[in-house]
Amino acid sequence: MNRCPSRRAARAALSGLALAACAFTASAAQGDLHEHTLGNGMRVVVLEDHRAPTVASMVWYKAGSMDEQSGSTGVAHVLEHMMFKGTVANPGDRFSKTIAAAGGRENAFTSKDYTAYFQQLHKSKLPIALGLEADRMQNLVIDAEEFAKEIRVVMEERRMRTDDQPRALLYEQLMSAAYTTSPYQWPIIGWMNDLENMSVEDARTWYQRWYAPNNAMLVVVGDVTGDEVVQLAESTFGKLAPRDLPVRKPQAEAPQRGIKRLVVKAPGELPYLLMGWHVPVIRDAAQDVDPYALGVLVGILSGSDAARLDRILVRDQRVAVSTGASYDNVNRGPGMFFLDGIPAAGKSVAELEAALREQVRSIVDDGVSTQELERVKAQVIAQQVFQRDSMFYQAMQMGVLHTSGQPVDIGPLQVKRIRDVTAEQVQDVARRYLVDDGLTVAVLEPQSIARARAASAATAR
Repeated sequence: MNRCPSRRAARAALSGLALAACAFTASAAQGDLHEHTLGNGMRVVVLEDHRAPTVASMVWYKAGSMDEQSGSTGVAHVLEHMMFKGTVANPGDRFSKTIAAAGGRENAFTSKDYTAYFQQLHKSKLPIALGLEADRMQNLVIDAEEFAKEIRVVMEERRMRTDDQPRALLYEQLMSAAYTTSPYQWPIIGWMNDLENMSVEDARTWYQRWYAPNNAMLVVVGDVTGDEVVQLAESTFGKLAPRDLPVRKPQAEAPQRGIKRLVVKAPGELPYLLMGWHVPVIRDAAQDVDPYALGVLVGILSGSDAARLDRILVRDQRVAVSTGASYDNVNRGPGMFFLDGIPAAGKSVAELEAALREQVRSIVDDGVSTQELERVKAQVIAQQVFQRDSMFYQAMQMGVLHTSGQPVDIGPLQVKRIRDVTAEQVQDVARRYLVDDGLTVAVLEPQSIARARAASAATAR
């Protein structure tokens, strides 16, 4: 029952949207934005969007896998599962059944930075959703028998989504190698050994430590007013007592001092290359320059037929069957800039790596054209417009911004900062950050699928 794949966990195919990171931070507000803090410290953010009589309601906890300890990795995600196991007032699966009976849908997701729970339903049913969320924020029953069942579900989820998925396994290994001091080195799903040895007390401790109103934010987007949502929040979450939260210490990644390489052997049909460089993320949205330039660099390299990697490496040189660039510029922790690809038939991973490096080198040496720059900036604006169609996505934007320490209303500022990026700045970040001293290279070396299945069957016997 993994309720929803984590936002940053699913990197099995990194060929993604050219400006996913940059566009993600663009505001898509339809109406007034309201912010309020309850007496217990819980933040309430309401964005009015009156196009349809529906709402997207989300509760965000600033607690993800980066807050875990070695030996208990995966507990944030396990607790996400347990949150659907009921309270005294709403036992078992009554939460989900109540939302379904109200004509809504609900789910949740865990990331390195946060855990979030959401409902999408008719605006008249919002009091039901908030009442249920407030109940399980402080009254969750973490039963040992239910925990024993659910931990097996999580272990099977890990097998299906990571251990049996070669590219996901490669990404996990790259992150583990690239980070030496940051907890970003741990997989969100957790290491299997930690899951096998996790106890119900681990889940209870996590819940008591982080699930408090002063470590949470309610985001509601839809056909509501700020005043009515604040009143609902006061009557539900406002009754809950705050808790003393653990002191969060800085967890900066130590500088990398040379290229790292690793090979992962796993059953598969095609080799795969993943390259990751340490890069900065947004810390001061008004003053930072490099994260915006790196976001534009993603668009220059990937995300459309006109981008360099697809146009040159796939269609012209035919050294790859697919390529991509990826970068999240909004994180609580450090950032990583990725290039990836699958070599074409008759081409080696080494040849693909050389070709990717050549594209980076061409930007460092020759820069980018005005046409490329304007195309990417136009994509940012287009993404901003597209996002206005989704109440859910607007709520996601604000939750991610909040949990990374950014104001939820800085979207227009960030779009302006993207517009202000120059060709020289794009060239400069490529020159300074996409260097070997900060690079980790991971190669998937595919093994015979038939042989792996035979070995697995023999082990099972």
